[in-house]
Amino acid sequence: MSNIKSGIFIMPFHDPGKPLHECHDEDLELLVEADRLGFDEFWVGEHQTLKWEPIVSPEMFIAAGFRQTANIRIGPAPLLLNLHHPASVASRLSFLDHFSHGRLNLAFGYGGTPSDQELIGTKDLDSFELTKESVRIILKLWELDPPYKLDNKFWDISLESKDDVIGYGEIQKPFQKPHPPISVPVTGRNSRSANLAAQYGFSPFSHSITATSVLADNWATYSAGLERSGNTPDRRDWKIARTIFLAESDEKAEKIARSNSIMTAYRYLASAIKKGPGLEIMKDDLDIEDSEIGDDYFINNLVIAGSVETVLQRILGLIDDVGTFGTLINMSFDWIDDSDRRSWMESMALFQTELMPSLNKALDN
Repeated sequence: MSNIKSGIFIMPFHDPGKPLHECHDEDLELLVEADRLGFDEFWVGEHQTLKWEPIVSPEMFIAAGFRQTANIRIGPAPLLLNLHHPASVASRLSFLDHFSHGRLNLAFGYGGTPSDQELIGTKDLDSFELTKESVRIILKLWELDPPYKLDNKFWDISLESKDDVIGYGEIQKPFQKPHPPISVPVTGRNSRSANLAAQYGFSPFSHSITATSVLADNWATYSAGLERSGNTPDRRDWKIARTIFLAESDEKAEKIARSNSIMTAYRYLASAIKKGPGLEIMKDDLDIEDSEIGDDYFINNLVIAGSVETVLQRILGLIDDVGTFGTLINMSFDWIDDSDRRSWMESMALFQTELMPSLNKALDN
């Protein structure tokens, strides 16, 4: 088994009372520090109308990040395909892949925020079917040379006008061949998104809000889908996101995690999920009442806070429960003040310089 890689994911999550330029400066500072520490990946979410998650164009943020980092791979997680025209996505991402000199990662998914869909005009369409069709078209656009007309249910997509002298009638193809690595976020049990990832051989990317039993189901669904198509699952392809907060002692780590933006973020996420698919994805035991899903539940079941040794043992316990995986993605949230910023930076440094080497050493033994 190869070493487990490291990553960071920002939704992003920021207090709406904080000036937007400060939010974006903090996110970029986090990315630059992650590159300095040697993280392998950095992921950025997208939403159009959420005041707590204010990056509306992850590609613009990522482009800025590529010019201030040297090695880290960066990607949108996910790019919400139900909010975009697939031809525009294909061209923008090809451009960004060249701009990055091949450091671009991708995650394709869809957003369920009603106001996002209302703004773009897709709220009456099936978001999953829209996304599924968009994926097919994007891959075709990267594969084919015009002229072509791509029949589908949602868009008129053709490129039949061509003039080689003037030079029009072409779209850009990615720098990485045949395209950048693609992941698909998966959250629920028996996930349609896990099956979509399996259909194309993309990597499954499990969310930090999911309980351990849901993680196990994510892999089972994905691997079964691969096997149906005659392919062999490789656990190195699986990305798992967790919220991990480290300090020199268990007591300090839990105290900070209970008082910083982590609990605010999980209350926010639970509230949003309850209005959508329901809190079942946060539960290992489906008999748990929704009323029990609160701060104590988060800190004991979904957040991993503690010293390096304690967190190491919990990650090894997770591996015992769900099997190994290829990348451990740590969630990062808002900084409350300068002291909190230092705590986050210290936690990130402990994650990369102490936890990850210890984890990989333990798995080698």
